[in-house]
Amino acid sequence: MGSLLDVVDLQTQFVTRGGVVRAVDGVSWDVAEGETVALVGESGCGKSVSALSIMRLVAAPAGRVVGGRILFKGRDLLQLDEESMRRVRGSEIAMIFQEPMTSLNPVLTIGRQITEGLETHLGMAPTAARARAAELLSMVGIPDPARRLPQYPHQFSGGMRQRMMIAMALACEPALVLADEPTTALDVTIQAQILELMKSLSRRLGVAMLMITHNLGIVARYADRVNVMYAGKIIERGTAREIYATPRHPYTLGLLRSVPRLDEPRRARLDPIEGQPPDLTRLPGGCAFAPRCAFRVERCAVETPPLRPIGAPGHVTACWEAERLTAVREPVGGRR
Repeated sequence: MGSLLDVVDLQTQFVTRGGVVRAVDGVSWDVAEGETVALVGESGCGKSVSALSIMRLVAAPAGRVVGGRILFKGRDLLQLDEESMRRVRGSEIAMIFQEPMTSLNPVLTIGRQITEGLETHLGMAPTAARARAAELLSMVGIPDPARRLPQYPHQFSGGMRQRMMIAMALACEPALVLADEPTTALDVTIQAQILELMKSLSRRLGVAMLMITHNLGIVARYADRVNVMYAGKIIERGTAREIYATPRHPYTLGLLRSVPRLDEPRRARLDPIEGQPPDLTRLPGGCAFAPRCAFRVERCAVETPPLRPIGAPGHVTACWEAERLTAVREPVGGRR
């Protein structure tokens, strides 16, 4: 598989009254054609800003991409003019936003919101676009799509609205879909349905997907590779199997231990990560996770650990004590 998207040393900042927020602080990762890659971390770690940076939708003037490259099919998206970037959005890269009710236009019918992209990017005639819109709604599991097209977003449930967002994202057959917490606002049963739908459509249509989430249960089942983010940086990367079986960063281990497990005794207590995420305007010296880390040593407070290979090929971690971490813990046992 060739590399579809290459993010190289991306830096995105926001200027606030409290100082400059380094929301994305020199991250690099890639997505291959047809692959599902996860970006995982707590709220505020820079996951969503990474996706918005790719789409060039970071709110100016406070927010701006200040460095790095975003190579999509060999082109640097940061160098494109606005008109060229507008052609990329929707037709080549699509985005499923976190909360469908705030992403859908409340005064336009569902049919119009789907056909607009088809007419703009693919040059379809209105009649053909409506037929394609009905086909898309049917594909994402919405019954009686022809009757649904003239309806408005408020006439649908949360799960149905999220299905519409998926239909809109896939309308122009993009090569890459950015899914930003696509199931946050849904109950657990509907979450599973939406995720299975996204997985099956991704495989059937050959669409690559970047899945942004804080839910490690989602990652285990749906992602091929995982990037763990903390304080604007990637702190661990590897295959989903490797990350679950042998996490090599204390933060990743903490995330895994704070998730309920069916193979644990019922009385087993969850082990939360103590403390709070750091203030991105005043990051401490050394490793940003050190104040919350049970494995920290003196070096962690003064030297920032680089990403370095450890264990299986492609598995990298930014931790000085990664070897000690492996030696003192039992396997988490992430079966896929």
